[in-house]
Amino acid sequence: MAHLKHVGEVGKTFFLRHAAARGFDDAAFVDPSRSLGEATIWNLAFWDGESVIWPRAGLLPGITMQVLARRLAARGVAHRTVDVHAEDLGVYSAAVVMNSWTPGIPVDRIGDHQFTDDEQLVRVLHAPYADESLVTV
Repeated sequence: MAHLKHVGEVGKTFFLRHAAARGFDDAAFVDPSRSLGEATIWNLAFWDGESVIWPRAGLLPGITMQVLARRLAARGVAHRTVDVHAEDLGVYSAAVVMNSWTPGIPVDRIGDHQFTDDEQLVRVLHAPYADESLVTV
Protein backbone atom coordinates (compact mmCIF):
# COMPACT_ATOMS: atom_id res chain seq x y z
CA MET A 1 0.00 0.00 0.00
CA ALA A 2 2.78 2.41 -0.95
CA HIS A 3 0.30 5.03 -2.17
CA LEU A 4 -1.27 5.39 1.30
CA LYS A 5 0.15 7.28 4.26
CA HIS A 6 -0.24 4.89 7.17
CA VAL A 7 1.18 3.85 10.50
CA GLY A 8 2.33 0.43 9.28
CA GLU A 9 6.00 0.94 10.09
CA VAL A 10 6.87 -2.68 10.86
CA GLY A 11 7.74 -3.63 7.28
CA LYS A 12 9.77 -0.49 6.61
CA THR A 13 11.69 -0.89 9.85
CA PHE A 14 12.35 -4.58 9.17
CA PHE A 15 13.80 -3.88 5.71
CA LEU A 16 15.78 -0.86 6.94
CA ARG A 17 17.43 -2.99 9.62
CA HIS A 18 18.08 -5.78 7.13
CA ALA A 19 19.73 -3.29 4.75
CA ALA A 20 21.81 -1.77 7.56
CA ALA A 21 23.03 -5.23 8.56
CA ARG A 22 24.33 -5.60 4.98
CA GLY A 23 26.19 -2.27 5.12
CA PHE A 24 23.58 -0.02 3.50
CA ASP A 25 22.06 3.16 4.92
CA ASP A 26 18.49 2.40 3.86
CA ALA A 27 16.30 0.07 1.85
CA ALA A 28 14.81 0.85 -1.55
CA PHE A 29 11.58 -0.89 -2.45
CA VAL A 30 10.48 -2.48 -5.69
CA ASP A 31 6.92 -3.07 -6.80
CA PRO A 32 5.57 -6.35 -8.24
CA SER A 33 6.90 -5.41 -11.72
CA ARG A 34 10.41 -5.10 -10.17
CA SER A 35 10.44 -1.30 -10.62
CA LEU A 36 12.19 0.76 -7.96
CA GLY A 37 9.75 3.06 -6.22
CA GLU A 38 10.92 4.65 -3.00
CA ALA A 39 13.00 4.13 0.13
CA THR A 40 11.72 3.74 3.68
CA ILE A 41 10.91 7.42 4.32
CA TRP A 42 12.13 8.94 1.07
CA ASN A 43 11.10 9.42 -2.52
CA LEU A 44 13.76 8.67 -5.13
CA ALA A 45 14.83 10.68 -8.16
CA PHE A 46 17.47 9.89 -10.77
CA TRP A 47 19.49 11.91 -13.29
CA ASP A 48 20.27 10.77 -16.83
CA GLY A 49 22.39 13.82 -17.68
CA GLU A 50 19.47 15.76 -19.14
CA SER A 51 16.31 14.99 -17.17
CA VAL A 52 15.14 14.34 -13.65
CA ILE A 53 13.68 10.84 -13.62
CA TRP A 54 10.83 9.96 -11.28
CA PRO A 55 10.26 6.24 -10.75
CA ARG A 56 7.00 4.79 -12.06
CA ALA A 57 6.15 2.27 -9.37
CA GLY A 58 4.08 1.80 -6.29
CA LEU A 59 4.94 4.80 -4.13
CA LEU A 60 3.52 7.67 -2.13
CA PRO A 61 4.28 10.90 -4.02
CA GLY A 62 5.57 13.05 -1.18
CA ILE A 63 4.93 16.77 -0.88
CA THR A 64 8.56 17.61 -1.69
CA MET A 65 8.39 15.43 -4.80
CA GLN A 66 5.18 17.19 -5.86
CA VAL A 67 6.64 20.66 -5.20
CA LEU A 68 9.74 19.78 -7.20
CA ALA A 69 7.76 18.46 -10.16
CA ARG A 70 5.75 21.69 -10.24
CA ARG A 71 8.81 23.94 -9.84
CA LEU A 72 10.88 22.01 -12.41
CA ALA A 73 8.05 22.43 -14.92
CA ALA A 74 7.86 26.17 -14.16
CA ARG A 75 11.60 26.48 -14.84
CA GLY A 76 11.41 24.39 -18.01
CA VAL A 77 13.62 21.65 -16.56
CA ALA A 78 13.02 18.30 -18.22
CA HIS A 79 11.58 15.61 -15.97
CA ARG A 80 9.67 12.45 -16.68
CA THR A 81 8.35 9.32 -15.03
CA VAL A 82 9.70 5.96 -16.18
CA ASP A 83 10.12 2.40 -14.93
CA VAL A 84 13.46 2.20 -13.12
CA HIS A 85 14.86 -1.29 -12.64
CA ALA A 86 17.94 -2.12 -10.58
CA GLU A 87 19.57 -3.86 -13.54
CA ASP A 88 19.24 -0.67 -15.63
CA LEU A 89 20.74 1.80 -13.13
CA GLY A 90 23.82 2.19 -15.34
CA VAL A 91 21.94 4.72 -17.50
CA TYR A 92 21.73 7.11 -14.53
CA SER A 93 24.70 9.13 -13.32
CA ALA A 94 23.05 10.19 -10.06
CA ALA A 95 20.27 9.46 -7.62
CA VAL A 96 18.88 11.30 -4.62
CA VAL A 97 16.43 10.71 -1.83
CA MET A 98 14.02 13.44 -0.75
CA ASN A 99 11.36 14.00 1.84
CA SER A 100 9.96 16.86 3.89
CA TRP A 101 13.43 17.52 5.30
CA THR A 102 15.25 18.05 2.01
CA PRO A 103 14.78 18.33 -1.75
CA GLY A 104 17.66 15.97 -2.38
CA ILE A 105 20.42 14.07 -0.62
CA PRO A 106 22.84 12.22 -2.90
CA VAL A 107 22.68 8.44 -3.03
CA ASP A 108 26.10 6.87 -3.39
CA ARG A 109 24.88 3.48 -4.58
CA ILE A 110 21.90 1.21 -4.90
CA GLY A 111 22.83 -2.44 -4.66
CA ASP A 112 25.99 -2.93 -6.67
CA HIS A 113 25.54 0.20 -8.81
CA GLN A 114 27.74 3.16 -7.84
CA PHE A 115 26.52 6.61 -8.96
CA THR A 116 29.19 8.99 -10.24
CA ASP A 117 27.74 12.52 -10.45
CA ASP A 118 25.52 13.74 -7.65
CA GLU A 119 26.34 17.46 -7.63
CA GLN A 120 24.43 18.37 -10.79
CA LEU A 121 21.23 16.61 -9.74
CA VAL A 122 21.38 18.17 -6.29
CA ARG A 123 21.74 21.64 -7.85
CA VAL A 124 18.93 20.92 -10.33
CA LEU A 125 16.59 20.04 -7.45
CA HIS A 126 17.62 22.51 -4.77
CA ALA A 127 17.33 25.64 -6.95
CA PRO A 128 13.68 25.18 -7.96
CA TYR A 129 12.77 24.06 -4.46
CA ALA A 130 14.08 27.40 -3.18
CA ASP A 131 11.57 29.12 -5.54
CA GLU A 132 8.63 27.70 -3.61
CA SER A 133 6.86 30.24 -1.42
CA LEU A 134 6.50 29.39 2.22
CA VAL A 135 3.16 29.78 3.91
CA THR A 136 3.05 30.33 7.64
CA VAL A 137 0.08 29.46 9.78
